[in-house]
Amino acid sequence: MDNRAGEMEVFVRAVELGSFSAAARALRLTPSAVSRLIARIEDRLGVRLVLRSTRSLQLTPEGESYFDRASRIVAEIEEAERAVSSGAGEPRGPLRVNANIPFGTHCVIPLIPDFLLRHPGVVLDLTLTDFMVDLVGERTDVAIRTGAMRDSSLKARKLIESRRLVVGAPAYFARHGVPAVPDDLARHNCLNFNFRRRLDEWPFRDGGGVRTIAVTGNMKANNGETMRQLALAGLGIARLSEWHVGPDVAAGRLACVLDAFNPGDREPVHAVYIGHEHLAGRIRAFLDFLATSLSRPGAPAAGPTP
Repeated sequence: MDNRAGEMEVFVRAVELGSFSAAARALRLTPSAVSRLIARIEDRLGVRLVLRSTRSLQLTPEGESYFDRASRIVAEIEEAERAVSSGAGEPRGPLRVNANIPFGTHCVIPLIPDFLLRHPGVVLDLTLTDFMVDLVGERTDVAIRTGAMRDSSLKARKLIESRRLVVGAPAYFARHGVPAVPDDLARHNCLNFNFRRRLDEWPFRDGGGVRTIAVTGNMKANNGETMRQLALAGLGIARLSEWHVGPDVAAGRLACVLDAFNPGDREPVHAVYIGHEHLAGRIRAFLDFLATSLSRPGAPAAGPTP
């Protein structure tokens, strides 16, 4: 029986430490033994992983890909052994997190220093993008998604729910007036998204029910952060989540309007992940930390209610 896990550990340590000799000292092997083990991996895979020189190791593209996967496997093995030998243990290893740009910028990044201070063994790999990622294909541990959940194959943990607010810059309202009722929006420049047509219709309370009003403007955007910046610049009126613009409203950079007609619809935010019977400790720790931190009074996501 071959020992691929052992070979992976040798390869990972050699790359992390930058040389065969350093890996040999750390693993109590000879440099020639380290070289033979890595050559065995290359022979089995039929590709060159490392470009050797007298001073350093340089990974080939195939070596980069193999190192990325092997380091995660080695970390999982180490965590499994710690969990068995000493209970839950301290979460360790790489943690890949994906979030959309607005939520990641305003609500996740401010929390990261505290998370890493509590869990120094975790290596956080954070990607912000407004594209929906494939957790398996992108090898992502946790993705944070706003709006209604659609993919039932993923596990989801609700983090927060947030009202949507209609907001604009004081400078805009000084030039164009403040809408008193929803129908006044027909005379205003309303900022829209360019990827969801249904978001071009804003709901408002009307007597005992809710009606929608189609809004138009001279600018569309593909993400909420761009729309927030446009609203701050005085270009028009936007409808965004309270977690996103609540601090701006509190600081007076944006003013909330038509709140008497707010229908009270709420935007959920979930952390989604691939469900396993035994969830890795670093993933569980991050999920617990987010859920606790984001629900705490004064948290970045807990914007003030106008």
